Amino acid sequence: MRIRRRSFGDFVKAFFAFLALAVLLVGVPGALATQIGWPLPDGVPSFDWLQQEITVHTFLNILTVIVWLAWAQFTACVLVEMKAALSGVGVPGRVPGAGPSQLLARQLVAALLLVGATAASFTPGLSQLGNGYDANQKPTVAAAQATPGIFAQQQEQASGAAAALAEQASHAAAHADAGGSTAKQGDTKFYRIQPPEGRHHDSLWEIAQRHLGDGRRYKEIFELNKDRVQPDGSKLSEASLIRPGWIMEMPGDARGGDLVEMPDEAPHVSPDVQQQISDYARTGDHAQGSGGSGAQGGGHEHAGGGATQVSVPDQQRPAPGTGHQQATAVGAESDSSFGLPEALLTAPLLAAGLLGALGRRRRQALWQSAFGAVGGRRGMEPPTPSGDAQDVQDALLVGADPEGVRLLDRSLRGLAASLAEESRALPVVYAAWLSNGDLHLQLAQPAGKPPAPWQQGQDQTFWMLSRTDAERYEDTDTAAPYPGLVSLGTMDDSRLLLNLEAVPGIVSLSGREADRAAVFASVAAELATNGWSDRMTITLVGFGEDLTPLAPNRIRHLEDIEALVETMEAETRQRRGALGAAGHDSVLTGRTGPAQHTRWAPHLVLLAAQPSAEDAVTLAELAADAGRLGIGYLVGTETGDLPGAAWEMEITGEGKLLAPLLGLELDAQLLPVAQQRAVVELFVEADPERDGDGPATAPPFLVDISEQGRPAVYARLVGPYEIIGLDTPDGERSALLHEALALLLLHREGVHPRVLSSALWPRGVTDDVRNALLDRLRIWLGTDPDGTPRLGRDASGRLTLAKTVVSDLDVLRSLYHEATQGKGVGSRAVRGRLLTDALVLVRGPLLADRPEGRYRWLTHEIVDAQLPLLVADTGLALCEFHMEKDRAEKAIEALNAALRTAPADERLWHELLRATHSTGDADRLTELATDLIGRSGARGLPPRTEALLDELLPTWRDAIAAVG
Repeated sequence: MRIRRRSFGDFVKAFFAFLALAVLLVGVPGALATQIGWPLPDGVPSFDWLQQEITVHTFLNILTVIVWLAWAQFTACVLVEMKAALSGVGVPGRVPGAGPSQLLARQLVAALLLVGATAASFTPGLSQLGNGYDANQKPTVAAAQATPGIFAQQQEQASGAAAALAEQASHAAAHADAGGSTAKQGDTKFYRIQPPEGRHHDSLWEIAQRHLGDGRRYKEIFELNKDRVQPDGSKLSEASLIRPGWIMEMPGDARGGDLVEMPDEAPHVSPDVQQQISDYARTGDHAQGSGGSGAQGGGHEHAGGGATQVSVPDQQRPAPGTGHQQATAVGAESDSSFGLPEALLTAPLLAAGLLGALGRRRRQALWQSAFGAVGGRRGMEPPTPSGDAQDVQDALLVGADPEGVRLLDRSLRGLAASLAEESRALPVVYAAWLSNGDLHLQLAQPAGKPPAPWQQGQDQTFWMLSRTDAERYEDTDTAAPYPGLVSLGTMDDSRLLLNLEAVPGIVSLSGREADRAAVFASVAAELATNGWSDRMTITLVGFGEDLTPLAPNRIRHLEDIEALVETMEAETRQRRGALGAAGHDSVLTGRTGPAQHTRWAPHLVLLAAQPSAEDAVTLAELAADAGRLGIGYLVGTETGDLPGAAWEMEITGEGKLLAPLLGLELDAQLLPVAQQRAVVELFVEADPERDGDGPATAPPFLVDISEQGRPAVYARLVGPYEIIGLDTPDGERSALLHEALALLLLHREGVHPRVLSSALWPRGVTDDVRNALLDRLRIWLGTDPDGTPRLGRDASGRLTLAKTVVSDLDVLRSLYHEATQGKGVGSRAVRGRLLTDALVLVRGPLLADRPEGRYRWLTHEIVDAQLPLLVADTGLALCEFHMEKDRAEKAIEALNAALRTAPADERLWHELLRATHSTGDADRLTELATDLIGRSGARGLPPRTEALLDELLPTWRDAIAAVG
């Protein structure tokens, strides 16, 4: 074993640390005793003493008592830290209320003992003041025993800084002694991977950091040991997958007291280990020239112990082209991405959440407008986006993976339901990986055998569910167990979702401000709109005030850190008290147990502003128990040095999300500022409260409804799909051509080629197949008499149809618009004819006979909500037209025609009740009420319908009871 040389700087630091301790431990009490004396009275004071005037002497005595108490607390901290440092075992005990005092004591003791034989291996350096909380490391023989701590980087805080101070001082001389970077056989060094201690596991990065001075040199260790047979018979194939008991040959300049040098006798190593190292050394010339992969993984295979870091699932890598369906589609059409932001194309879960939330917002606007005055209301036609907003909407349509979101949600809820049936608690999940269609959950610690159809993963801290098994899950009436999961990025073909609320501490993010902002915006947007959560609170500080429209019920914005600290102190106290009163260990048992309290929804804090040192300590104290309370913290930092951070990540200018101590190097999921603004614009434009009194929006495409406006191609979409004016294509491609034409007819503003191909081929398609379809579609549609192709492109490259290609939905919209806002406004006869012609076009729901498995893109559309409202408004307007002349039967006929397409529209039933009541036939009204009650099912009649029946037919309850 080599002896590390102490530098002059070590002795200087130790000397000043000794002076500081002497002054604080001896000088302070000495000065108090000699200058002020004992401040307390000699005897028990009388009651009159409390009524005496407070003099300057009394005030000084009070201050002296406070100083004595502070000195006693600091002395206790020094004793505790000294005992822990000298013994080298365990984490130092916490002195109640000490906080910064114990931290100062720790640094002074560390500096004083740095010149000792073992100081460099158990204490953080002075440069880490304020960064190590309960980090400690004990010296070992033939291995680096890591500090029991929350996460792997706490060992880095505990040993890396101090070791670096000492190692760097002697590195040059030691390197010269070694004679180069590669050791000879007679001076070869080895390291033995140790079993996990607490929540920490060894990693090649940490080994390189401790013994080579730079964690990035882990690749050298990997190359020296790649594919060599280990004592257990296995081989090192990935830098991220190492097992306890493996032997690692080290570069010649490796230094540190826990290395074994051969062929020394090494009396501190057991004979069995000596034999293992000797046998391993004989394979030293094995394939050392072969190339190795870089560190793309981030985990360990271990037999037990808690998961200390996010690890890549151990599985066969998919072949090129067999990864995630959305990634395949994006990659296959990268040459046609003009105008579409790649940030959203490569974020399928974020895109699906935003697309779903946007659809709900637009439907809300439609439904809200439906209860306004009949005819001409804003919201019948949502505004068509343009510019960046149109590009972002297209990117959402291309990149979204709603099926993946559905499977993830069902899988997690199904797992919670299965565990509840077995009376088992939900395990704490740190992260989830979506890899090649399979779902891998990484647990904080082993939780036994997973319920079927879940399977054990690569070790006891991984539960795995294949996509095939996930597809068997049905909707489950249980609370979302892990709503805090959020996508961070991808590694190879695997997507990482971090469970923010489960991290026992703060997650810090460093990097340039613009890069950090893109990560924060992506995290906030996905949390606000994801499909695998029920309720949550997302508090944004230092950014994101404009993100509120994405989810006003979830997102709240605070002005500064002071307001955040005040809010979170109250929230933490409330949750601790509520958990105690409910008898729950954590929010997981309260969220999915028998009570399923909605108050256990997560509260996730995203703080983009750099906190001050004092605020950082306060946040770290609040976050210490956050994982149990369902509170998560993601905090931005400019320096990457944040006290109390459980995980430390960095975003680079190249879009890489790095967490070396977790073994992660991800292609980060980002939402840059330009795309963020465009997304917000889409939501603001769809806000039902925005410009509520403005003029009605005209349809995106108005056709000539006169006799001279006969189209060349006429498609009937409202009801069974029919096309007039074109020959039916031959072969199996006919259905694909019909679907492509339907998509173009429903988007007269134009369709991006990538939107079209992702709609027709959700699992991806190559450029030649898509282009071949477009050529066939162009030939099928033909040209107008003037030679203009009926399928063209606009200035942005989007596919458009000529005005001579028309659908019945276009005609229906045009007729209603003309009746309520055009010629029908000034002529009652014209209005009645236009409304009657419009209602005749309605033959059923949209594309009523579409084949199963096709037209799945309709789930992204709001036309399924627009068409029933349009038909209902047409029927209501025609009913009003007839009731003005007391033609009740005609009004009833119009309403019944509209109800065939919009059977759930409450307004139609109300007008039908009124029109039937106007006939004076009570039996007919009772029959209608009975039919309406039968349709309502177990939910019963809506309150407004009941009130209307009470007004029109007070005896309806008795009459219906008598009937049946």
